[in-house]
Amino acid sequence: MLPEGRTFEEIAARFRWAIPERFNIARGCIDRHAAARPDGTALIEELPDGTARRWSFAELRRLSLRLANLLAATGIGRGDRLAILLGQRVETLLAHLAAYRLGAVALPLFTLFGPEALAFRLTDSGARGLVTDAAGLEKVRPLLTALPALERIWTVEPAAPPAEALWPALERAGEQDPTVDTLAEDPALLIYTSGTTGQPKGALHAHRVLLGHLPGVQLPQELFPQPDDRFWTPADWAWIGGLLDVLLPSLWFGVPVVAGRAGKFDPEAAVAFVARHGVRNVFAPPTALRLLRRAGVRPREAGVTLRSIGTGGERLGEETRLWAEEAFGCPVNEFYGQTEANLVVASCRALFPPRPGSMGRTVPGHTVAVLGGEGRPLPPGEVGVIAVRRPDPVMFLGYWNQPEATRAKFAGDWLLTGDLGRTDTEGYFTYLGREDDVINSAGYRIGPAEIEDCLMRHPAVALCAVVGVPDPLRGERVKAWIVPQPGVVPDDALAAAIQAFVKERLAAHEYPREIAFTDSLPVTATGKVRRAELRARDAPAATAGLRPRGEADRRAEPRERSP
Repeated sequence: MLPEGRTFEEIAARFRWAIPERFNIARGCIDRHAAARPDGTALIEELPDGTARRWSFAELRRLSLRLANLLAATGIGRGDRLAILLGQRVETLLAHLAAYRLGAVALPLFTLFGPEALAFRLTDSGARGLVTDAAGLEKVRPLLTALPALERIWTVEPAAPPAEALWPALERAGEQDPTVDTLAEDPALLIYTSGTTGQPKGALHAHRVLLGHLPGVQLPQELFPQPDDRFWTPADWAWIGGLLDVLLPSLWFGVPVVAGRAGKFDPEAAVAFVARHGVRNVFAPPTALRLLRRAGVRPREAGVTLRSIGTGGERLGEETRLWAEEAFGCPVNEFYGQTEANLVVASCRALFPPRPGSMGRTVPGHTVAVLGGEGRPLPPGEVGVIAVRRPDPVMFLGYWNQPEATRAKFAGDWLLTGDLGRTDTEGYFTYLGREDDVINSAGYRIGPAEIEDCLMRHPAVALCAVVGVPDPLRGERVKAWIVPQPGVVPDDALAAAIQAFVKERLAAHEYPREIAFTDSLPVTATGKVRRAELRARDAPAATAGLRPRGEADRRAEPRERSP
C-alpha cells in the first residue's frame, strides 16, 4: 500500500514492497475482515428483480469454505484449473475464493464468449471444473466431447446432467477450513489476453499479483480507500480490469463492491445503477465513457455523487476526459498496464496535475521505461517500447504452456509491453499505440492514438479508430473509421472537413487520407478496438485496386458490444 505523504515524490521515495513469503488471496480479501468485522458489507449484489442483496465478509467466508470443500471432494486441488463462466454475481466471487483456498488456479471466462473462444480456452488450460449458469452450460454442452479434462460442471440454477446444481451441493458441504498454505509465488489465476494481436495466450499469475495491484488502484481512485467509498465497474470480472482493478483490491481494503448483471452497456441504465446504489468509485473503460458522452447523459441530475473515476485499457483522449470530469464532477484519472503486468503507470489528481495526452507517471514500486531498439532506456521525448523491469509483484509468471512466447516477451529483465510511448522530463508517459499498429507512410512512423485523440475533438465524431491501409505510393496511408454523432449525416463534404480539421492541428503527414463512416467499430469483450479486423477489410485492396481517397464508406457494421 502507499505510504503517507503530501506529494507524489514523497510517497514514491518512501515506498517499499512488503510481499510476505506466504500469502493467499482468499485469506487476505475475506478471512481477516471476517474475523475483525464479520457483519461488514463486502458485496452488494443487484438481483434480477431490482432488489439488492448485501453479503457480509462472514457469509462469504462460510460459503467459500463450503465451495472449497465441495471442489476438494471431487478431486480438485493444487494446480488444477477451475473455469468460471459467470458475470458479476456472488457465485463468481465464491468460485474464485474457493479456488484460491485450495491452491487451484481460477480461470475467468467472459459470458460474451462464443463456442470457439470457450473451446480454445478450456482446451488450452485443461480446466477440470466449471462453474457457470444455464446460458453458459448451453454454450459448453456441444463442446464436451472435445473436452476430456473437464470432469465436473456446476450451475447456479437448477441443473440436469452433465451439470450439478451449485446451491444444493453447497448446503450439503462442510465448513471446515481447507485453505492450503500457499506461497506468494504459487499460481492463483490464469487470465487470457484479449487477442487483439493474435491468438490469446494464458497469462499465469501468482497470489502476489493482488498485493502488486494495490498502489495502482489507490492512485487513480484518488488515494483509495476513503470513508464511504463504494466501488463498481461495468467491466466484466473475467477481465483483469474488473477482477484486479476493482473486485479483489476493494475486498482487500474492506470496501464494498457493487455487482450488476447487465449485459450490453447501456449508458442511461449505468447512470441510474450508479445513483441507485450510491457508488462512489468507478473504473470505466474509455469505450464506456465515450458511449456515455455520446448518449448525452446528465449524471449529477440523476443523483450520481462519484468521488473518483479511473479509466484504462486504451487511450482515453483529452476531449472525453474533460467531458467526463464536467459531467460527473470528479477527477478522471487514466492508468496503464496489460494482462501480463498491470497498473504500472497512473494519474492521480490529488498528487500531481494531469497533463493532456498523458496517462500518468510510474506507480511507486514499479520500474517502467521507454526502450530503444537495443533494449536500453531512451531519454525523454524519444519514442520506443514501454517496458517494465522485473522482479515485480504484479508481473505474470509466464504464458501457459508457451515457454518460447514467455522468453520472447522479455529483453533481459525488461518485460516488453508491445506498446509505443514516450516520456517527458517530469516522468509523464504518453501512449502512442500498439507497436503492431504503427503506420509506415512515406518514411514516417505514425502512431494512431494521437490522430484518434484529435478526431475525437471534432463535433461530428462519436467514436473512431485509425489504421494503416495499403497504398501503392506511400506503402501505407492513414485511414480513419468514424462513427458519427447521432443525427449527423455522413457524406464526402464531412469527410473533407474532418480531414482538414486534423491537418490543421497535427503534422501534414498524419491526417487521414481516407475516411470511412460506419455504424459501429469491432471491439473485443473488454472494449478495445480490433484494428486488425479493420485492416483486414482493406486487405483485398492491395491486389484489387484501392478506393478513391476520402471516399465516405457508409456500410453498416455489427453493433458495438459492451466494454
